[in-house]
Amino acid sequence: MTHLTLVRHGQSDWNEKNLFTGWENPGLTEQGLAEAKETGKILKNAGFEYSYLYTSILDRAINTANIILRELKIGEIKTIRSSALNERDYGDLTGLNKDEARKKWGDEQVHIWRRSYDIPPPSGESLKNTAERVLPYFKKEILPLLEDKNSILISAHGNSLRALVMFIENLSSDEILKREISTGQPITYKFENNNFIEI
Repeated sequence: MTHLTLVRHGQSDWNEKNLFTGWENPGLTEQGLAEAKETGKILKNAGFEYSYLYTSILDRAINTANIILRELKIGEIKTIRSSALNERDYGDLTGLNKDEARKKWGDEQVHIWRRSYDIPPPSGESLKNTAERVLPYFKKEILPLLEDKNSILISAHGNSLRALVMFIENLSSDEILKREISTGQPITYKFENNNFIEI
């Protein structure tokens, strides 16, 4: 069976502090390390094996993937890292506590930047902008490998994975905004006859 597993990195230091992270590079917390390990165990118990690993270029995604591979006892795997899979760039919000941002710009404006599909924060990306770099990369680089019956693990970020889930599950821009992608929780799809079926 050919399958695709998406994993959002384990909790990072900045997740714990409620900061907008974007392209910054904090490490994993103890909870984040434990989440990655648990994900590896879940995938091992399910009997999943992978031919390719894709990650962003950010440490929290790379480290999560490495912990998962150790749990799966996969020593060698074709590994590709790409900034196309990076988290959404939060621009001027990056590094700010979410409560501080609300004091500066107001609850409603911060909510719009966080939860609208196509309105980016100043100097940053919207989910639409994120999808415009994630999806062409996925269709060109990853989808052909699935079509050739290679199973793939992707370790990335809440919004880059949200863009992928939107495409894979054929969700509308409103539907995807309601979809939570939790840290360290794998989402696996069977790929069969050019269709994705969530397992």
